[in-house]
Amino acid sequence: MLRRTLANVLLCTALAVTVTAQPVSAAETGALPDTITLPSGFQPEGVAIGEKPYAYFGSRVDGDIYRVDLRTGKGATFSEGPGAGNPSLGLKVAGGKLFVSGGTAGTARVLDLRTGAVLKSYQLQPVGTTAFINDVIVTDEAAWFTDSRNAVLFKLPFGRHGKLPASALAVPLTGDFVLGEGNNANGISATPDGRALIIVQSNTGKLFRVSRTGVTSEIDLAGELVNFGDGLWLRGRTLYVVENRNNVITKIKLDRSATEGDVLSRTGDPRFDIPTTIAEYGKRFYLPNARFTTPPTPETTYNAVAVPIP
Repeated sequence: MLRRTLANVLLCTALAVTVTAQPVSAAETGALPDTITLPSGFQPEGVAIGEKPYAYFGSRVDGDIYRVDLRTGKGATFSEGPGAGNPSLGLKVAGGKLFVSGGTAGTARVLDLRTGAVLKSYQLQPVGTTAFINDVIVTDEAAWFTDSRNAVLFKLPFGRHGKLPASALAVPLTGDFVLGEGNNANGISATPDGRALIIVQSNTGKLFRVSRTGVTSEIDLAGELVNFGDGLWLRGRTLYVVENRNNVITKIKLDRSATEGDVLSRTGDPRFDIPTTIAEYGKRFYLPNARFTTPPTPETTYNAVAVPIP
């Protein structure tokens, strides 16, 4: 547990200011590009990075997956999406597979990381119902997906040797979490002790600890909020939250069970243009710029940027 004193709270409040990060130099990163150009009109949302230096980006337009070599910044379509109305949002790489959140289509897909072929597709919510399958985290036992329109998580429990299940399990969210208008449960992570999950509720700026049975309890941030919270990234006991429309990465120190945490800093970058999700490689974070406030056209330009880990 984190000890809270008046001095501690005042210190964390003082630290919780927006800081502008300097662009990464080639000397600091072994000449890895710090800005990655994505296809025009792509409308990126999710990012995941595999063991080799490849980053995978998902398109909100048609669900295409675009793979980039982080050593060169060059990329190509890795897997064609299902088409219009079937976006690819949150992504995670695990066990030689790429797990993909299907947004408004109410789906999840699992791709072979070698070939891009779809290994299995799941209809998490019935066709025609309100759904927004937004993000995914993969643990040793399962893949977990958030639905930003409904108070539920979806679980893909693994069989022996990581075998994919025939169908997903719905796990209703109970406890402190209250569904509201707009985007609700968005980014998802494991807790530092690995015994539970963490979700961020975008429309309230709150973080919740979630048991494997769906019981939620609000994480005590000493009055702080992570407004417009989107992608989450856990390093040890430090949780990084992308506040998309605030164009910052918020750094939070958690206790092991994620019952409480202290906001340490908020870091921005002049290249941020509503970044959404986050992945780590080579002591840097990579974030795609979704550009939600820019009218999307087939000619609209998109990119992802790399910043030092705060």
